[in-house]
Amino acid sequence: MKTIELRFMFFLLLLPMTTTNNYNNGSIQLQPFPPLKNDNLLRAARGEVVDRVPVWVMRQAGRYLPEFQELRKLHDFFTVCRTPELACEVTMQPLRRFDLDASIIFSDILVIPQALGLTVEMHAGVGPVLPQPIRTPEDLKRLTPDGALSRLSYVGDAITMMRHKLDGRVPLIGFTGAPWTLMGYMIEGGGSKTMSKAKAWLYDYPEDSKLLLNLLTDVIVDYLEMQVEAGAQMLQIFESSAEHLTKDEFLVWSVPFLRRIRDDLVDRLTKKAVSTVPLTIFAKGAGHSLKEQSELGYDVIGLDWTVDPVEARAAVGPNITLQGNLDPQDMYRDPSELHTLTTDMVHKFGKSRYIANLGHGITPQTPIASMEVLVDAVHKAL
Repeated sequence: MKTIELRFMFFLLLLPMTTTNNYNNGSIQLQPFPPLKNDNLLRAARGEVVDRVPVWVMRQAGRYLPEFQELRKLHDFFTVCRTPELACEVTMQPLRRFDLDASIIFSDILVIPQALGLTVEMHAGVGPVLPQPIRTPEDLKRLTPDGALSRLSYVGDAITMMRHKLDGRVPLIGFTGAPWTLMGYMIEGGGSKTMSKAKAWLYDYPEDSKLLLNLLTDVIVDYLEMQVEAGAQMLQIFESSAEHLTKDEFLVWSVPFLRRIRDDLVDRLTKKAVSTVPLTIFAKGAGHSLKEQSELGYDVIGLDWTVDPVEARAAVGPNITLQGNLDPQDMYRDPSELHTLTTDMVHKFGKSRYIANLGHGITPQTPIASMEVLVDAVHKAL
């Protein structure tokens, strides 16, 4: 970390002298930020009139881009996450290619388990691996929540730096994993198709499961508060493993913690007189609980590709923005077919209170041309 800190301090010395540096909870604040030129994403999130339907893509900065693959040949995945200059470079890469309406800071949801003292490695062809996962409640003693936020300060530094690099081009989104999703990785030791070990915890150790979920919620609120203070203009909470819960389980083991994240964060920012930012919840596989999600106070609900737009709107009502939800596999279709599918999707959602996106993250072999078709079709649909 010393090398990274020295490189970042050197970067600060190169900033224009008109920029003011303040330190807040270990996160560098650079003022003032450039004025925003394209605010369609934020307007859509707030239910205001937009010039065009905004579009961005989950995982838009990443492995489907050849320039990202070249950078990864030189740097370990988490080195990129922890080095603000590299994280900003990767965040900027898709914006150089596509007329997107948002950027999302390059990071990973598993930086929180790392900050809590667990080792997380990114293995080629496998994905994230936690070689020493949480197996029993006794293992919870290994977690180190004290100081976790300071160990995540590099994300705040990257956000602040990125706001300046964007020069107001589009809004910058920050994000986090949700408690249940993070708990799953921490117990399974990586990704899982069944989450059988994590689900067993919910029934074998219900009180310890609540303890872990509450601990994660506390860290997440701290983390999101820091991201807003660093310059994030919108936040997304990824409950990517909701699909492994029944509706009843989702209402017990996910919803209360998602509600507390929103309520505690808004309360803290309000007390600090810090402007709140739009909040998005994306609970993959939880289309069964859209009405319940709409009652959590989030501004935007992300939809996976299994949810019908018309049914989603009926479930959440007119005062919440919807985001989604093209099937990522449709990006492999013929360009004309993809254009038609995208146009039809936008027509179903409509121009009001809608943000176009995929129904999950873009996949590694997605053709570059498909991103061009997607963005163009969205902007021309209405």
